[in-house]
Amino acid sequence: MEKLILHVLFILLPVHIYSVFLENRKAGQSPYILGIVNSLCAILTMSFSISAFSLYWDLRYIPLVISIFYYGPISGFIVFLTILIERMIIGGEGVWIAYICLIVAVLFPMYIRKKFNHSSRRKKIFLATVSGILIALGQLVITYTYLYFHYGQQLNGIKLFFIVLVYGVIQTFGILISTLLHEKILEKKLLQQEIIRAEKLNTMGEMAASIAHEIRNPLTVVKGFLQLMQKQEKNDNLQYLTLILSELARAELIINDYLNFAKPQYKKVEEIQLGDTLFHVVTLIESLALKNGVKLEFYGEKNPIILADRNHLIQAFINLIKNAIEATPNKGSVAVKIDEDNDYIYIKILDTGKGMSKEQLSKIGTLYYTTKDKGTGIGTTVSLKFIEEMKGKVTYQSTPNVGTEVTILFPRIKK
Repeated sequence: MEKLILHVLFILLPVHIYSVFLENRKAGQSPYILGIVNSLCAILTMSFSISAFSLYWDLRYIPLVISIFYYGPISGFIVFLTILIERMIIGGEGVWIAYICLIVAVLFPMYIRKKFNHSSRRKKIFLATVSGILIALGQLVITYTYLYFHYGQQLNGIKLFFIVLVYGVIQTFGILISTLLHEKILEKKLLQQEIIRAEKLNTMGEMAASIAHEIRNPLTVVKGFLQLMQKQEKNDNLQYLTLILSELARAELIINDYLNFAKPQYKKVEEIQLGDTLFHVVTLIESLALKNGVKLEFYGEKNPIILADRNHLIQAFINLIKNAIEATPNKGSVAVKIDEDNDYIYIKILDTGKGMSKEQLSKIGTLYYTTKDKGTGIGTTVSLKFIEEMKGKVTYQSTPNVGTEVTILFPRIKK
């Protein structure tokens, strides 16, 4: 019992350190340190293992699985190597069996790691539980086979099954608890970021509305007089007037973006057929794709219905697809797809553009941040805010020099 309590404390140690690291930096930026911490946890559990059937039973696989899921393959490899070396140092009859069990324990978590990282909280808990169960089943088969050939008819199969069952339940429960704690930590961190972001956006929104209204009035007057001058037949400065008017139009667009950012509340919520709406948007923006030499493809076989403000939804889609086109080089392609499951509707915008680094991805949606040579970043911020107001969510996946995938998620209408 004392050893079990110690094992629980050892398992909780990396979770606490993870929360401390997350306060200061992203966990993904410190896989070596977190790998070492989890390796220490694995060594401690192995140092207080329980011996039965000439084998050692402990919770070494919990830090291994959690490292792979949350800290990345580098961290997982460090823990894997540590367990390998530590088991070699401990020695005994079952070294090779321990190695086989270790390899089996690492296969499934590594296989589903990417899927795990992009899953919802509920699915992560499910995948973590399945991992624990599969590891326990693998150990049961391997240890039973080994011990049967070692002991023959003298093997107490019922006792072995009971040990593996209890051990498997404890291990699976440990993985489940660690996953829940990590998700709670991530949720708390995300909430803190959202609060900070909301405060900044609210402050900037008030400023934007005030500044935009103050600038818009004199611009309207100037534009009116310039248009009158342009209509005059004799005007030596006609070429300059055309340039001034085009720049005024651009300034108006920026001001409208500011106003939309300051007051993004949607006006009319209605049932919208998403496939038809996206087809309309793609048709509108197709000329820009042709101008840039980009192939724009739309896969709209499905036409699900969502609740949204039509105008703001169209504006958001135009901004996001336009960003994809402008980020894609000549002869590249942009694809817009619709998919759905029982809970959500997904719109994916995939481009073969220059892509973004992790640092650039973390700044998406931040006011004034843009990857374009000309732009304010407000269009993207407004689009993300529109989608959030309509109970949607936007996620980005990108690889430099490969492309970017934008996923827009809307909840299905509950009938």
